[in-house]
Amino acid sequence: PRKIAAEMCRAARRKSPIAPLQLPAQGRQWPWRRSWRTVVAAAMAVVSVAVPALLLALSQQLDGTRYLQDRIQAQWVAANRLVELRLVSAAKGTLQTGLITGSEEMAGRIWYWWSEGEETQVPGFFRYEVTVSDSEDGFSTPLHTLDGYLMVAQANRGR
Repeated sequence: PRKIAAEMCRAARRKSPIAPLQLPAQGRQWPWRRSWRTVVAAAMAVVSVAVPALLLALSQQLDGTRYLQDRIQAQWVAANRLVELRLVSAAKGTLQTGLITGSEEMAGRIWYWWSEGEETQVPGFFRYEVTVSDSEDGFSTPLHTLDGYLMVAQANRGR
């Protein structure tokens, strides 16, 4: 029975359309065994370039988030200043023109603002430009500038 099985295996090999796998000569290695070091070195090179680039992109995103937070708070300070001018107009019946400076604390930080008012061609109608920065000398490089128009409240309006 053993001889018959061996003979059948040999016959099947002869009839097979696929050539049998030939082993490399003694002392030679398979090509994939030689090149695994090259593959690992290439992968490490890719990772060594990708990781710093990823960290740089992440730090830029964090800086951008901080800048947007500063801009939003500067917008709030400018809006507060414009509301304050409206309240003064309603209480006193007049508005100041020219450059007015001040500071305000918001979110644990000091914000510096400059508001400049000028009367327009329409009597009693004023244009105000409110500039906000996080530094005292930041008038030339503001974080936010808000333009608003105010009308002087008249005491006998509506009568």
